[in-house]
Amino acid sequence: MKKIIALAMLVVLGVTTSNAQETSKKVKATSAKLAKVNGAGMVFVTETIDYGTVAHNSDGKREFIFTNNGNKPLIITNAQGSCGCTVPTYPKEPIAPGAKGVIGVKYDTSRGGQPFTKTVTLTTNATVPNKTLTIKGNVLAAESSSKS
Repeated sequence: MKKIIALAMLVVLGVTTSNAQETSKKVKATSAKLAKVNGAGMVFVTETIDYGTVAHNSDGKREFIFTNNGNKPLIITNAQGSCGCTVPTYPKEPIAPGAKGVIGVKYDTSRGGQPFTKTVTLTTNATVPNKTLTIKGNVLAAESSSKS
């Protein structure tokens, strides 16, 4: 009986310790990402979106989510896709310190049959004024409409 109780206590202690370590890692990672800057700043949840493999003519819309980690409003003056197949959208109004924003991007999935890697370049008033975001994936080739 004593061995069962001791074993149960070790299991509980092990689970508690491992959960505490994971939580502390998450807090450290989050606080490192949101380090404050003097002026306007941008911290993205991710700077690369992987579409994976998508069907021809499927929905090509995705979103990059960011936070202004500065102490001044963030103003995005331009967002430019690397080609006509990549169309970005961005907030026209200033993003307050600590507020979140979204950069939308739509990739033209009618261009199928090969992998793609495209970029969106942002021009802002942030401490680092130009930011490049990346989208990548593979659009399947269009299905043949002729059947024999």
